Amino acid sequence: MSAGLLVEGVILTELAQIVDERGAVLHHLRCDSADFVTFGESYFSEMLPGAVKAWKRHRSQTQYLAVPVGRVRFVIYDDRKDSPSNGSIDVVELGRPDHYNRLRIPNGLWYGFTCLSEGSALIANCADRPHDPEDAELLSDDDPSIPYRW
Repeated sequence: MSAGLLVEGVILTELAQIVDERGAVLHHLRCDSADFVTFGESYFSEMLPGAVKAWKRHRSQTQYLAVPVGRVRFVIYDDRKDSPSNGSIDVVELGRPDHYNRLRIPNGLWYGFTCLSEGSALIANCADRPHDPEDAELLSDDDPSIPYRW
């Protein structure tokens, strides 16, 4: 478990930013990263200011998320029966320049996110398997079984 995080299996990794007067190179995930398992697919999600996307849980897929543009709050809830962190919630804000990190959300955890920036935000996800709609479970963003209110 990463320092400061409560939910078992969630990892927050600081990412390299190589910045000069022309712009920046932003690292996301390498095959020799300690938490890398395998490549499934990579995609980007645009979030509009104030938008909420919640709740989702994957049975098999692990997410590797970073926010290269804007700022996003991620909330992760653990309701896994046999987990030592059952009932715990992590709230993590990602974005540049001060919180450019990779957030690893393993399968079996509920998560959602909201855009905190004034403009749109961009979320990069390099998942460990291709998207499969049968792998995901969805709940509404105000589902009473999750003790967090957006």
